[in-house]
Amino acid sequence: MITSELINKLPSLANRRPVCVVGAAVIDVIADAYSLPYRGSDIELHQQGVNIGGCALNVAIALHRLGMTSLNALPVGKGIWSDIIRKTLAENDIVSAIKTDKADNGWCLALVEPDGERTFLSISGVENQWDRQTLDSLNLQADSLVYLSGYQLSSPCGDVLISWIESLPESIDVFIDFGPRISDLPEGHLSRLMTRKPIVSLNRQEAEYIVSTFSEKKGSSLDTEALARDWFSRYTSPLIIRVDKEGAYYQHGQNRGWVAPFDATVVDTIGAGDSHAGGVLAGLASGWLLSDAVTLGNAVASYVVSHRGGDCAPLKAQLVEYLAKY
Repeated sequence: MITSELINKLPSLANRRPVCVVGAAVIDVIADAYSLPYRGSDIELHQQGVNIGGCALNVAIALHRLGMTSLNALPVGKGIWSDIIRKTLAENDIVSAIKTDKADNGWCLALVEPDGERTFLSISGVENQWDRQTLDSLNLQADSLVYLSGYQLSSPCGDVLISWIESLPESIDVFIDFGPRISDLPEGHLSRLMTRKPIVSLNRQEAEYIVSTFSEKKGSSLDTEALARDWFSRYTSPLIIRVDKEGAYYQHGQNRGWVAPFDATVVDTIGAGDSHAGGVLAGLASGWLLSDAVTLGNAVASYVVSHRGGDCAPLKAQLVEYLAKY
């Protein structure tokens, strides 16, 4: 029933609120690895491809392919990687509001194990060289939704981004996907961010990290619903927890519940969280309830993990065809 309801709802996707995507466009060099290397080892990799990636870019692609418009603050620099990114953005009809000659864009070696789990080795570039003048020049509309990633928030320029967020009008809603860098946030940055009451999306590992910071008992297991209650009591901020094959749990005040997953044959998990965020943002910007937006996020993420790379979010027609099997 939930699948047919989502298919029927997809035609209503259209911007009722502006969306601004702030973050990175980088290069992903994707390679299969039979296991992760250990110190001093030398393992043979099987290269699968060179894709454009970066959390914010994956979100921008997901929004665009779902028929949404967004203001994309994705710094594109000068160099070999930047040239590839610039060309691919043009091919995908995606425009970045930020161009600079400060440096080349960064890149990432993504090692994919046989079960589809990915491990990133990243080198930063111009996407982590933010300044306040550039951010203030974005001229956001008063009712915008703004996406940010933990990769930028935990970088050396994180304080610049957080100060900018703190300066935004209360009518602007902030959506944060902290990603694996949540444990790298400098002391005090999380509390400053949470004062802004952002919508936060966590995966299982990130949620387990939060549990360990909340609990005095080391090694506490993840109780998803208890964490959501504790989170809201501390921050009164909406929370989404993505729990793999169990689906996703959301809480916003008294509105809470589980959203069922969509089964997928996992090829790799690159971009799963980004595509989920893109789906959720598309729903929220279209005026959907959080529960419906999370359902869309689950569907888009399911499609992406069944394909190679993180920049493969579906068009609406492709998503309908994909969901039809359910």
